[in-house]
Amino acid sequence: MPDEGGVRVIVCGGEFDQDTLGPLQRACTAAAEDRGVRRIVLDVAEVTFADSSMLNLMLLVRRTGRLVLAGPLPHQLGRLLDLTAARDLFPTAEGIDAARAL
Repeated sequence: MPDEGGVRVIVCGGEFDQDTLGPLQRACTAAAEDRGVRRIVLDVAEVTFADSSMLNLMLLVRRTGRLVLAGPLPHQLGRLLDLTAARDLFPTAEGIDAARAL
């Protein structure tokens, strides 16, 4: 069920790689498939590690046209986005409230 105003907030914390991505992948898939969700906010402020499997998931969710990242963007995730030239693909807001307003 979407949060107030059709915004689904998914809070991420810790490390994300192919072995730990499952719960996040399920949450993102459910949000993407829910037609009542007009915006998917991925709160990445507490991500300590992310590899290409998380980036791939973010790219898949981005295809819905409803993804916004809520930061501040952690250094390691920002570096991954910079190294892959993907930073500009993701709308990013400083915090959940700002992401809801985009």
